[in-house]
Amino acid sequence: MTLDTSFLILEDGTQYQGMSPTWQNSTFDGEVVFTTGMTGYFESLTDPSFAGQHLVFTYPLMGNYGVPESSQWESSRIHTSGVIVSELCQNWSHFQGIHSLMEWLEAQQVPLITGIDTRDLTKRIRERGVMLGAITKSNTPLKSIQDPNLLNLVERVSISNQRILNDSGKRIIVVDCGIKNNILRCLDKYPVTLHHVPHNYDYLDDEFDGIFISNGPGNPEMCQGTIAILKRAMEKRKPIFGICLGSQLLSLAAGAQTYKLRYGHRGHNQPCIHLPSKKCYMTSQNHGYAIREDTLPDDWEVNYRNLNDGTVEGIRHKTLPFYAVQFHPEASPGPTDTEWIFEDFINAL
Repeated sequence: MTLDTSFLILEDGTQYQGMSPTWQNSTFDGEVVFTTGMTGYFESLTDPSFAGQHLVFTYPLMGNYGVPESSQWESSRIHTSGVIVSELCQNWSHFQGIHSLMEWLEAQQVPLITGIDTRDLTKRIRERGVMLGAITKSNTPLKSIQDPNLLNLVERVSISNQRILNDSGKRIIVVDCGIKNNILRCLDKYPVTLHHVPHNYDYLDDEFDGIFISNGPGNPEMCQGTIAILKRAMEKRKPIFGICLGSQLLSLAAGAQTYKLRYGHRGHNQPCIHLPSKKCYMTSQNHGYAIREDTLPDDWEVNYRNLNDGTVEGIRHKTLPFYAVQFHPEASPGPTDTEWIFEDFINAL
């Protein structure tokens, strides 16, 4: 595939020159963030939590094992707004691969820029925080870049119609804010009925034994409809479990506040301590917002903490069966050290 000179231009005016496929003739806006994962690029790219973001892979070589069939993806399509790599492998090899990474990106019309000094770019983001940026063939200064965090990105990635999965046993309302397929796979292992619903579906009059709030993209404060329903659902005092964005939405429904992290947590090697047991777990993470600890109501407590920066990684109600984690116990990609948390939720029903 032929490549042309292209540029990544950040909102602070910084420019990085690289190469992009010839089909890319437009300017592509997004929020520039980085992930430290060494593997799992096709899972990350199909994770709806990355909607609106240009993803910088810090590992220097990407694409070396190609892309498998869609049954192994985390959703039906790529959700990142752009891909930024140091070196793209075109001579890939894997027995399950059916496309090269570059072919896959073109088929899904997702822009790529390669040949970027991703080490320097990552250091800039760590020092100055995540920034808006554009992948473009022109090196002229940009007049404006759309901030995806001012939009309700969950509306873009949630399912449109409700459905029933694994119709057996106790009933769980699965609120889709951009759910990863492996979360559904993990829940599907148990003898429960999954009522998979859109982010704004009002399930309060439905029969259910528990509520699951999924991961998703963007600023949690944009999801006011989801928060309002969840707040009323808490009055039923039935078990509620949230992951990632679901953790932030649960905290907002409880009356706490969230805030934007300087550069977020994205990767597969985030150490979190479980405060009650003092055990440390390696976790997979992908989020740019966090819970403001000092705003949690008195009847809530922090039960997981990030050992790198001390931020909140898990919360629970002191007396009611409400709890959530900021990390991804379902992994894909990443470690599966905390997959047992799903069983705890099932046992609470």
